[in-house]
Amino acid sequence: MSKPFFGTDGIRGPVGSEPITPQTIVHLGWALGTVIKKHYGKGSVLVGKDTRVSGYLLESSMEAGLSSAGMDVVMLGPLPTPAIAYLTQTARANAGVVISASHNHYSDNGIKFFSPRGAKISDEIQDEIEALMGQPMQVVPSEQLGKAYRMDDAVGRYVEFCKGTIPRRMDFKGMRVALDCANGAAYQSAPTVFHELGAEIEVINNTPDGFNINNNCGSTHIEGLQKLVLDKKCDVGIAFDGDADRVLMVDSEGNVVDGDQLLFVIAISQKEQGRLKGGVVGTLMSNFGMEKALAERNIPFVRAKVGDRYVMQELKKHDWVIGGESSGHIICLDKTTTGDGLVSALQVLTQVQFMEKPLHELASQMPMYPQDMINVRLPEGTHASEVVELEAVKAAVAEVEVELADTGRVLLRPSGTEPVIRVMVEGQDLMQVKSACQKISTAVEQQL
Repeated sequence: MSKPFFGTDGIRGPVGSEPITPQTIVHLGWALGTVIKKHYGKGSVLVGKDTRVSGYLLESSMEAGLSSAGMDVVMLGPLPTPAIAYLTQTARANAGVVISASHNHYSDNGIKFFSPRGAKISDEIQDEIEALMGQPMQVVPSEQLGKAYRMDDAVGRYVEFCKGTIPRRMDFKGMRVALDCANGAAYQSAPTVFHELGAEIEVINNTPDGFNINNNCGSTHIEGLQKLVLDKKCDVGIAFDGDADRVLMVDSEGNVVDGDQLLFVIAISQKEQGRLKGGVVGTLMSNFGMEKALAERNIPFVRAKVGDRYVMQELKKHDWVIGGESSGHIICLDKTTTGDGLVSALQVLTQVQFMEKPLHELASQMPMYPQDMINVRLPEGTHASEVVELEAVKAAVAEVEVELADTGRVLLRPSGTEPVIRVMVEGQDLMQVKSACQKISTAVEQQL
């Protein structure tokens, strides 16, 4: 069984992956409960989900599996992924389980695990769980079976936590905020948070029916939010994905503000306040404009591999607190233990208040460099790592890097989900970028 089946990034339904059945989830719950009990002793596991229809089936299956391993289960209902991480920690649970496929179609679903500290589980524990998935279930005796409970105030607890991540005396009175909840897990908590903080809110896509999560809405389809911001003359628009661990924003002029720009706004404001700890972690796909703009302000910047777990690794390595991806998965370790769309949005608006400048003015201080990417498909049996080391490919890359000098960059990255090499070029001039990307892609194709 491959790790993407129930890895810490969730089940994404990769080509060739095993189909998810209730029996599989029961087995997975048993394996999780068995391993968690071994490491932390008998206790409770929190289980939450987003709003897709299959969540009802899978949460019941997970409950049965955990109970069969002798673990108590606390059911949270629909709740953002980061809320489950937070509650796992504060409720002193032994683990947290999220049933969600994030920004995917409603027909997909997946599983994410959190440790007692509210962070992603370690590779070692994940390996133990995977090993048990290949063994028959061994249900504990009846007197040792776990019990199930429901946490009725889960949303309220998370709302209070979110509000507590901004200064106590700060509010958003006089600010008109548009929210797109993606018909997902933030449909209750996001409007409540901004309403209680005094904002005048306009809300769309907050009526989930099990099938409309991420359907032409949310952070992956932000056009509706752009229209709402302009029609209602809002100061800012905020779009979440299905499980609300990502956020993108729209400024008052209708421009999309992506994760790189949001990181930049948080960083420069904290730098001005003297509160920035270290620097910023981005990824290999972070816009070159952010790297240049941070350097001009003497803010250190490093790139991690694509994926929030790699961003987290770099943050811990450097003892920094701010990092994220252009997709809007932003981590503020001084506020929470994982990427949190709602908390990240609050941090951005806090900096807008502090700097006394609108979002579009702050975001425009970071130039967005043009970027072009071409996916070159690999023949069966070809390893991407071998292709990028071919002399003709290396020569094409070197030639482009000389042309760009310090005004751009080149990235060749194997896809993690399909047999392609992603050729990406960034620079100040769009025509130069497109020409350079085509040159390298052609060199790769010729060698294949």
